[in-house]
Amino acid sequence: MHFKPSGVCSTGIDIETDGNIIKEVRFTKGCSGNTQGVARLVAGMDINEAISRLDGIKCGFKSTSCPDQLAKALKQIRDGKTA
Repeated sequence: MHFKPSGVCSTGIDIETDGNIIKEVRFTKGCSGNTQGVARLVAGMDINEAISRLDGIKCGFKSTSCPDQLAKALKQIRDGKTA
């Protein structure tokens, strides 16, 4: 699934899942070290666990962050709202 985040430096998030398990996450742009770290940490994790850990994280004074945007994308996958 490809997700276009908003309000963050990253311009895209590509997510591969196997059922409810996250196989791989790739961010396009954004803070490289942070996005790579988040992507590796959620690999192999249950979608609901990742959402509970990432949802609502803010970046500085922004109302969202790359991890929060990943949680939004995972919610779409979980809820079957992918295109």
